[in-house]
Amino acid sequence: MSRGQRLGLIALAVAVAAVGFVLARPDEGDEKADDPAPSSETAPFADREQPSATTDTRPEHSVVLRNGKPAGGTARIEVRRGDLVRLVVESDAPDQIHVHGYDIEKETSPDARARFSFRAEIEGVFEVESHEAEHGGGDPLIARLVVEPS
Repeated sequence: MSRGQRLGLIALAVAVAAVGFVLARPDEGDEKADDPAPSSETAPFADREQPSATTDTRPEHSVVLRNGKPAGGTARIEVRRGDLVRLVVESDAPDQIHVHGYDIEKETSPDARARFSFRAEIEGVFEVESHEAEHGGGDPLIARLVVEPS
């Protein structure tokens, strides 16, 4: 096989891997696609996202941030691959919350909770972080998402 053919195969493999990554990665648009319209029940909060209309009875996990720190310490969220992850973050100050590995970010403030709802399709341990705590020099870790094999 010539050098040019080898380089061509490597380029093709990289392109296939990139396309596979993009297709397998959860997209923020996908998580909102089947969400119902906001109801008047949530009027006091301009929530970013409503939980999906599903009969899934898995619990909704909550993290409350006070002065940039999770009340009660770092949360541990354990799910199985394929489970619906539902997380609500409430904060006493404006913040941006990031779920690493899934690359989902939401904003929260005293009058707006950050709501996350997505399928746990990637196994492993993922950090959920506060960007404000990170920028302020504090510990940004507010939760650990543990996705076990199904």
